[in-house]
Amino acid sequence: MGGFAPEASLPPPPMASTSGDDDGSDETNGENGLLALVSLDKNGAYFSVISYTCVMAATNNFSLENKLGEGGFGPVYKAQLAGGQTIHLNIVKLVGCCIHGEERMLVYEYMPNKSLDCFLFDSERSKLLDWKKHFNIIEGIAQGLLYLHKYSRPRIIHRDLKAGNILLDKNMNPKISDFGIARIFKPNELEANTNVIVGTYGYMSSEYAMEGVFSIKSDVYSFGVLMLEIVSGRKNNSFYHVDYTLDLAEYVSWNLWQEGQGQELIDPSISNSCVKFKVLRWIHIGLLCIQNNTDDWPTMSNVLSMLRNDSIPLPLPKNQPFSFG
Repeated sequence: MGGFAPEASLPPPPMASTSGDDDGSDETNGENGLLALVSLDKNGAYFSVISYTCVMAATNNFSLENKLGEGGFGPVYKAQLAGGQTIHLNIVKLVGCCIHGEERMLVYEYMPNKSLDCFLFDSERSKLLDWKKHFNIIEGIAQGLLYLHKYSRPRIIHRDLKAGNILLDKNMNPKISDFGIARIFKPNELEANTNVIVGTYGYMSSEYAMEGVFSIKSDVYSFGVLMLEIVSGRKNNSFYHVDYTLDLAEYVSWNLWQEGQGQELIDPSISNSCVKFKVLRWIHIGLLCIQNNTDDWPTMSNVLSMLRNDSIPLPLPKNQPFSFG
């Protein structure tokens, strides 16, 4: 099965020529330009150039019945493609691309259980996620980020990690998706600066939201917020005060954690079956990822070690998390 989305690729494919008659030459020129991108990855899987005719057939002419929803760059369709694909663990597989005139289309592996937010924030579906699935999802996301930050060539900063961009396969394994605003870093590049702030408020670190500075630490902050959402089953912006808005980070850090009441944050759907000290440790790790001082944040390698080994001591969060509240 293949998921289809007309959106920007990472890295973006060469632009097809838009001049001349509509005789298919644009598509041909675009496909020829993309041949340079066709190569073997470490698993021996090819990145393919897929014809527009094939995409049309696979989506039944982009029928409404095959439409899955709207992505950041356009509609997303379900498609049936011939052949199987090798899939990298915890990263949604980019199967191929298609260029037709001014259209730019990407073909991804299909995720039958949609996105994580469809389960976390739904009172009925959330019951399908026991506490072990919660841990597997947290660990899987951490593994995916570690791959992007450390083992991917080139290094990739996602910049929009959130529950809606975590897709779930048939076994509820998480896969990071939607690389439309991701940035590629050079081998010796540690951070970058932008005047155009993109992403989702509530998941942005202070240095990125206020100054436009981003790095792998920006994804660490987003992961911390997402981790607290997974534990609580609550959206980051779901806590309110009569005089001002509290986001999840503030609520956990100051209203619960410092008062020794962190267990009140645990999602009721897992509170009776989970191992409390483990879930409280997850909350602690999440708070370490969203401290206001970026120098105190762990790397994703540190996060995975802390998640997998309960004997590793955790430092106390030093300062109040950044908040848009």
